Amino acid sequence: MIRIRLSHTVAGAVGAVFLGLPAIAGAQNYPTKPITMIIPFAAGGPSDTLGRLTADHLGRTLGQQVVVENVGGAGGTVGTERAARAAADGYTIFQHHGAMAAAPSLYPNLKYDSKSVFEYVGLINTGPMVLTSRKTLETKTAKDLLAHIKSMGPKVTIAHAGVGSNSYMCALLIIQNTKAKPSMVPYRGTGPAMNDLVGGQVDVLCDQATTATPQALAGNIKPYLVTSRERLSALKDVPAYAEAGISDFEMTIWNGLYAPKGTPKPVLDRLHDALQKFIDDPKVVERFHLTGTVPFGKNMRSPTVHKQHFEGEMTRVAKMVKEAGVNVQEKK
Repeated sequence: MIRIRLSHTVAGAVGAVFLGLPAIAGAQNYPTKPITMIIPFAAGGPSDTLGRLTADHLGRTLGQQVVVENVGGAGGTVGTERAARAAADGYTIFQHHGAMAAAPSLYPNLKYDSKSVFEYVGLINTGPMVLTSRKTLETKTAKDLLAHIKSMGPKVTIAHAGVGSNSYMCALLIIQNTKAKPSMVPYRGTGPAMNDLVGGQVDVLCDQATTATPQALAGNIKPYLVTSRERLSALKDVPAYAEAGISDFEMTIWNGLYAPKGTPKPVLDRLHDALQKFIDDPKVVERFHLTGTVPFGKNMRSPTVHKQHFEGEMTRVAKMVKEAGVNVQEKK
């Protein structure tokens, strides 16, 4: 009989390999159970609308249900922290927009490092915001609205989904253009904020086209401009910001899919492939267009480009926040 004795080091290495085999096999068989998708804003808003559309399509492609969990609060940072702490096994994924890149500039006491806590699965879609007001406000044009905000100051209420959210960043554009200090009203998402705008409880909301478009078309709110250089086909009567006579009011939102850091590559590849099927679906593209957004081009969809885009946005927003003189530190 031949006996082979292994050193502790070699034996440990061999043991680690065998211990890792179940995880590798599990990743290759992924998914074998339902997946949770965390959306860091309240139900009914644009992030929730896109998240449920994504979850439904991913679920059909992956063969397992993808369940949306809304974790709102603090401009999306509560849900982001929750997702960052999740197990890196592919059964918790996370969809967020550009506010995640803005958070480090606005929340100095974040409990996570935005650059390092997630794996980048891919960019999804992009589009402008829509500047709106309650339908009973007497102003008729964007210039009228900005003049009203400037003259009324704190008597005007501007709703937003928390510091760092897209709606908050768009509100900063209003402040930069008017030099006014309106009353800022935070919500856990633009879903409830839009409900209060429709009900006349707040005066102004700059929201994503995804949720502003249907309300504007229904006559429930007044749209003044879109924050893009061209009009939206879904809101053809609403001018682009330059047409409205406003020189600097450009803002583009974008959405991406993430997984906790350390998620196995086979799982990330599976998620990325499923995401591409979602973005390339003609019915999904049509939904995007109806809400004033477009999918990212194929050259922008790789995880590497997603990471580069995210880090570039962090730099851009940090400069914008510094120039605006914003100094915010909110407790969650």
